[in-house]
Amino acid sequence: MPSHADPAIPGFAERRRWYFRGAAKVVSVPGLILCTAHIGFAGLAQEAGITMAQAVFMALFIWALPGMVVLVGAVLSGAGLLAAAFAVALSSVRLTPMVVALVPELRGPRTRRITLYLLAHFIAVTSWVIALETVRSVPRDLRTSYYFGLGSTLVWVNMIVVAVVYLVAQGLPPVVNAGLFLLTPMYFLTSLWGSARERTAHVAMVLGLGLGPLLHLLAPAFDLVGAGLIGGGLAYAVHLFGRRSA
Repeated sequence: MPSHADPAIPGFAERRRWYFRGAAKVVSVPGLILCTAHIGFAGLAQEAGITMAQAVFMALFIWALPGMVVLVGAVLSGAGLLAAAFAVALSSVRLTPMVVALVPELRGPRTRRITLYLLAHFIAVTSWVIALETVRSVPRDLRTSYYFGLGSTLVWVNMIVVAVVYLVAQGLPPVVNAGLFLLTPMYFLTSLWGSARERTAHVAMVLGLGLGPLLHLLAPAFDLVGAGLIGGGLAYAVHLFGRRSA
């Protein structure tokens, strides 16, 4: 007799297995660096007078570390609710290219849009880098389970890290907190450099690193945006010139 069950649809046990495979990827150099960066964030939040519950809430719902730091900065500056929300949203715009690059890799033939919307919450530097390096080896129907394991485990592990720092390590010097926090962007920069497929990406990174300090002196309110626009625009011009010369 014909079976009404579609054997191609992964079962719960198989999805659970791939979920834990994704969760296991947290035990890695990028995952360790992210945890140390959250130690730095917890120290910063303590200095700003943020409670443990508020800091853990940020780790869950804002998630991307720069957005959390921006919110703490807005609180310290006395900014209003709308201004703080706008600042956090603006800092998160940089994640849009990551979402555009990763979501097509996660989408399967039966993947619902709501699933992709939920998984997009977990897209940040570390999860994006790990996923791009590993997700192509995962069966397409199981990639959402795999990435959910990776992203959700990163979130709850770092929620625990933030809570533990509040409970047992309240005396870290500010310079140590700052150094730990900077480990994540340093890792991201080196990962992008090593994974770049074209010379244009290297040109953009070099220009951005050079323009950042200069624009910070000239226009500190727009240094990051300016360095990105000018450096990226010049790198793209170099790319077009190279194609025409070829």
